[in-house]
Amino acid sequence: MRIATFNINGIRAAQRRGFEQWLRDRDPDVVALQEVRARAAAIPPGVFGGYHLAYDEGVHAGRNGVAILTRHAPDAIRTWSGTALVRGPGEVHTDTAELDPVPLARGLREFAAQGRYVEVDLADAPITVASLYLPKGGLPAHLQKPGRMREAPDGGARYERKMRFLDGFARQLTRSRRDAGARGRELLLMGDLNIAHTRHDVRNWRRSNQVEGYLPEEREWFGSILSPRTLVDVVRSRNPDTDGPYSWWSWLGQSFADDTGWRIDYHLATPRLARAAVAAGTDREPAADKRMSDHAPVVVDYEL
Repeated sequence: MRIATFNINGIRAAQRRGFEQWLRDRDPDVVALQEVRARAAAIPPGVFGGYHLAYDEGVHAGRNGVAILTRHAPDAIRTWSGTALVRGPGEVHTDTAELDPVPLARGLREFAAQGRYVEVDLADAPITVASLYLPKGGLPAHLQKPGRMREAPDGGARYERKMRFLDGFARQLTRSRRDAGARGRELLLMGDLNIAHTRHDVRNWRRSNQVEGYLPEEREWFGSILSPRTLVDVVRSRNPDTDGPYSWWSWLGQSFADDTGWRIDYHLATPRLARAAVAAGTDREPAADKRMSDHAPVVVDYEL
């Protein structure tokens, strides 16, 4: 079973840059998408081909939005908002389906309507698949230096917001993993986590200790959700001693050409599923002008 995760940075832009061709050529069984960034009515007709769609667009127009594409209609769909756009192949309706509510861990309620999390129970494999778009965050107040930041100083508000999310999501993730196990399913969490876990996950790691996404407390949190008994970083387990493979590069300068990237897009799987991975890597385009997004798809083949 081929499973991919891809932050497409806007479905309409990704379509113009070759998303449909990639989908046909790679032929994944399941795709988790982040930053779809489109209202239901604005999704280009036919862009998802013959796949079933489960999509939580969120309340902020042009931002966020997470989806899962599957070959078969999923057995169940869950979102934090309690609603989703559910379409079969060829359907273009914009009706939102009401779903069974998901109890949220303390601290996540403020994020529930933002289009950051969707999970489905696959019909053709005993797996619960989730797509997550974790907030980018920012720097704590004491590291913010006016004139040296691309964004205006905010007194640490974006940083504190991300840390609230991480705190609540750790509890939610434990609940989701245990709930999947109680249903006889493995859990596969995929998505853009906006954290590079180790120095193998960011090219300029020495200069990144005071950069959001590689702060010590962020990396410590990431380590806390992984263990041989809970969740395994699948791509890293298949590439244990290499730098990368990176999945994000800035649009600016020569970052892509020089492979000055970050690995922030992940497959995190329960141990049994992680052991079933037989190939794992990043679909890095051959040249900067061929890029579909500032991220690249992360694709894993599982022998089930």
